[in-house]
Amino acid sequence: MSEESTHVITDKCADECYAACVDVCPVDCILPVPFPNEPFKKKPFMIIDPETCINCGLCLPECPIDAIVSSPEENPEAAKLNRDLVPDATEWQKQHGNWPTRPPNDPPHRPDNKLR
Repeated sequence: MSEESTHVITDKCADECYAACVDVCPVDCILPVPFPNEPFKKKPFMIIDPETCINCGLCLPECPIDAIVSSPEENPEAAKLNRDLVPDATEWQKQHGNWPTRPPNDPPHRPDNKLR
């Protein structure tokens, strides 16, 4: 699928990683990777591989902090980060597997994130 029509995980996911989105994705396009930038460097993060995403939308309601947006236009910087991190995330997942899933009612680690 082309990148223009894929979902994107924003930096709100950094150090949160509820990871329920992984469980519902029918094409395994959501990958774990340590966040590359400060202040959340090396904290858990997820990305969506834009080449694999089929834009089904199943992931959108799964994130309890709304860290997933429905198009790259909603957050171009996050779309670029998702795209750029695909090779690292693919390799990280091969070596370590996925992040563990957190309960959707688990309070966010970051004070700037709120449960919906």
